Amino acid sequence: MATSRTDPLTLEVVELIGTVVARYYEEYEQAAAQHALTGAQARVLGLLSLDPLPMRRIAQKLKCEPSNVTGIVDRLEARGLVERRPDPDDRRVKLAVPTDEGRTPPGGCASRWTSRASRSAS
Repeated sequence: MATSRTDPLTLEVVELIGTVVARYYEEYEQAAAQHALTGAQARVLGLLSLDPLPMRRIAQKLKCEPSNVTGIVDRLEARGLVERRPDPDDRRVKLAVPTDEGRTPPGGCASRWTSRASRSAS
């Protein structure tokens, strides 16, 4: 029979993991803000630096609704960082593709964005 008590070590580990995750997201948001981006916009650019993706796939990777991705991509597109293109395999599907400007974030931190976006979307 399972006990309702949780040992103090388990509670401490869970608390520490929560602290690390919160700090990671806080630092990610701060890094994105240095480039006038939201954390979500930075994550999308990081994902797109790996491959162009359909909007629905971006939503799956970010674990959000496709309508949220539409808004994020709209704002990135307005800034000239992303463009939509028809999928060559299915013209009904739109791919989000980074522009040259969107492929290389200011300050040369592309590799940091890509690795962080990959980790946060996993």
